[in-house]
Amino acid sequence: MPPKPSSHPTRRALLVGGGAGVGLLLAWELWPREYRANLSLAPGETGLGAFLKIDTAGRVTAVVPQAELGQGIWTALAQALADELGADWRQVGVEPAPVNPLYANRLFAAEWAGEAAPAWAREIAEWAGQRWATDHALMLTAGSTSVRAFEDAFRRAGATARALLCMAAGKRIGADWRACDTEEGFVTRGPDRFRFGELAAEAATFQAPAQPPLRRPGEGGIAGQPLPRLDAAAKVDGTLRYAGDVRLPGMVHAAIRHGPVGDSRLAAQDQAAADGIAGVVGVVRAERWIAVLAETGWAAQRALDRMRPRFATRGDLADSAAIGRALNEALAGGGTRLVTKGSPAASLSGPGVLSATYEVPFAAHAAVEPLVATARVNGDRLEVWMPSQAPGLHRDAIARATGYPPSAVILYPLPAGGGFGRKLEGTAGVEAAILAIHARRPVQLTWSRGEELLAGPPMPPAKARLSARAAAGGRLAAWHAAVATPPPSAVARRLMPGLPGHAGAERGALDGLAPPYAVAEVALAHAPVTTGVPVGAVHGGAHAANAFFVEGFTDELAAAAGLDPLSFRMGLLSPNPRLARCLQQAAAAGGWTGEEKSGQGLAAHAAFGSHIAVLAEAGLDGTDVAVKRLVAVVDCGRVINPDIVAQQIEGGLIWGLGLALGDALGFAAGLPEQRGLADLRLPRLGDAPEIEVQIIPSDAAPGGVAELGVPVAAPALANALFSATGKRLRSLPLRI
Repeated sequence: MPPKPSSHPTRRALLVGGGAGVGLLLAWELWPREYRANLSLAPGETGLGAFLKIDTAGRVTAVVPQAELGQGIWTALAQALADELGADWRQVGVEPAPVNPLYANRLFAAEWAGEAAPAWAREIAEWAGQRWATDHALMLTAGSTSVRAFEDAFRRAGATARALLCMAAGKRIGADWRACDTEEGFVTRGPDRFRFGELAAEAATFQAPAQPPLRRPGEGGIAGQPLPRLDAAAKVDGTLRYAGDVRLPGMVHAAIRHGPVGDSRLAAQDQAAADGIAGVVGVVRAERWIAVLAETGWAAQRALDRMRPRFATRGDLADSAAIGRALNEALAGGGTRLVTKGSPAASLSGPGVLSATYEVPFAAHAAVEPLVATARVNGDRLEVWMPSQAPGLHRDAIARATGYPPSAVILYPLPAGGGFGRKLEGTAGVEAAILAIHARRPVQLTWSRGEELLAGPPMPPAKARLSARAAAGGRLAAWHAAVATPPPSAVARRLMPGLPGHAGAERGALDGLAPPYAVAEVALAHAPVTTGVPVGAVHGGAHAANAFFVEGFTDELAAAAGLDPLSFRMGLLSPNPRLARCLQQAAAAGGWTGEEKSGQGLAAHAAFGSHIAVLAEAGLDGTDVAVKRLVAVVDCGRVINPDIVAQQIEGGLIWGLGLALGDALGFAAGLPEQRGLADLRLPRLGDAPEIEVQIIPSDAAPGGVAELGVPVAAPALANALFSATGKRLRSLPLRI
C-alpha cells in the first residue's frame, strides 16, 4: 500500500510538486550566488580562502567571524584550523573577520527559524533561515553555536590550505602533491622541507580540491590539547584593545540618558546647569534620549546629571506588579499546546497528580563591560569601533539611522568584556555614529551602569505550571508543562526589522521544558506574554528558566514517590544514556549520599548538543545561602581545548548562581529598581564555591558549552537547599 500523503508539505515536496510559491523557492534555490573573501592583507600576507592568511615569515592568521566574549572562541577555532593545516602553534595568530556572507552563522539561523515555525513547516523554515542568513551576512555569536557552526569550516579551511601548500611544494620537487605532508609549519616529503611562508604566495595560484583530505581530529597534535589561549597574554599585560581603549585624534566623550521604559520622549532639561562644567563641548537632543559631549567622560556625566533631563511617557509605565499579573493571566489561559505525545490530558485527571508552579524574574545581563562605541566620519565613510555579537546587523542598523549606505559604514568589531547576549544589541554604536556626525569629530560614547539597567533589554521573566502522574516503580506516566513568557523571536524581530514572524506561541519558548526522562505521555504549551518591557537575548536561552522548572519539579516527584533523587532520575534515563553517565559520574565524584539533611542537590540537563549533570552542596550561613561546592560532569562531544571547556562550564555555573541568588530586576514607574551592580547582589569572589569540572571523552560531534552551565546551577542549588532545610523553593531568586 502506498504511504498516505502528508497534509503538510516538505521543502522537497514544494520544490518538486509545483504551485505559485514554488517558482519563488526554486528561483531562490537556483539563483547564482558567489561570495568572495574580502580579507585585509598586509604586505607579505597571502590569503588562502576566507579563514586564514600566511605571511612570508610563516605566521598563520586565523580569521574568526565569531566575537571573542571571553569564551575562548578565537583560540578554539584557530586550534581546529591549525591542527588540519599542520601549523606550528607558536606561529598562529587570530583576527576578527570582516562582514561577509561567507561568515554567516547558518546553524543559528536554522535553529531560530525552525523553533519559530509550526512543526509541519520546520524543515522549510530551517532551510529558509540558512539561505536568509547567507544572503544577509548574518554573522552572529549566540546560542552556543560557534564551535558547532564553524569547526567543520575551519577544519576544511586548514585542510584546503594544506593541500595548496603541498601542491606548491610538489611542483618544486616534481612530485605528486599527495605524497607531501605538513608538520609544525613545514611542508615535508622525505628530506625535503619548505616553510609555509616561502610557499604561500605560489600556493594561492593553484586550484583547491573540491573535497580536501581531512585528518582525524587531533592528528596534527593541536586539536584536543589544553593549549594556552591566544588572547591570554594580551589580556594579562593590558595590550588587548577593547572598545573603551580606542583613542582617536580630536575625540570627545559622551554620556547619555534615556527615558523610562515605554513610549518615552524627551520633554525638558536644565540647559544652563551644564554650562558651568569645564570641558563640556555640546549637547545633542534626540526624540528619546539626550547626550552631553565633553573632553572627559567624567565631565560629560557630571553635566548630564546636573541638567536633570525629564521625559514624558505615553501609556502605562512598566511596573513589576502589572507584569506579575500579566504572567498569571497568560498562564491561567493554558497557552497553546505545541508538543503532544500520547493523551496526557486523560492521564492527568483525577487523584494522584502532582502539580507545582515555578517562576523566574527579569534579570540583568550585568556584563563587566557596559556598552561602549566610538565613531568618526572619515571622508565619505563612517567608521565605528564597538564590541559586537552581530556586526552585520549593527552595520546595517547604523546605516539605516544615519542615511549612509551600508558599504560606507566600516564597523570594527572588538573583543567584549562579557556578552551574555547583551552585545547583540547595537544601540550604542548607532548613537555614537549620530553623535559623531553631529559633532563633526570622533565621539566615544559610554553607557553608565544605570543606563545599562534602564535601557538595556533584560532577560525575560517566565512562569510555569507543571503537572505529572507517577506510575508504579518510579516510572512517569504523564507530564504536562505550560510556560508563560514573551516570545523568543521578539528579540530577532527587533534586531532585524522586516523579518517575518509573529507574536504567538513558539517552540523556542519550550527549549528544555521537555523532561529528558522516559515519560509515556507529554504535553508542552507556550502562553505568550506582553510585559511592556522590551526583552533581550537570554544567556542559556529558554533553557535557563525551563531547566529550573523541570529539575526542581523532578525532585518533587522523587520525594512524592519516596525515592532517592538520584535513583529516581537514573531509573528514567534509559532514553538518554549520555546524560545518565554524566549524572552517575557527578554523583560519584561529589560523594552523593542520598541522606536527608545532607545539603546535596542534583540537576541534569541536555542542551546545545551537549549534556551536563551537577551535584551542589549548600546550606545556610545565618539567613544567607552558602554554596559550598559544585561538581559538574560534561559530555560535549569532541573537545578542541579541554581547558576552555572547563573554564566555560565554571563561568556558566557562576553566572547561573548569580541568577539564582542575585536580586530580581524589578520595575516601578518605568524605571528599574536597581541602578548599579551593588544593587544586583551578584556573587563575589569570596562567595564562589569550590568547583570541579570533569569532561567525559567522546568522539561525537562537538556540542556547545559556553551556556551549558547556566541552566543547571539554580535547580541543583534549590534541590540542595531543600535537602538542607526541608523548604522547597520554586521562585528565583532563592530566599529562605
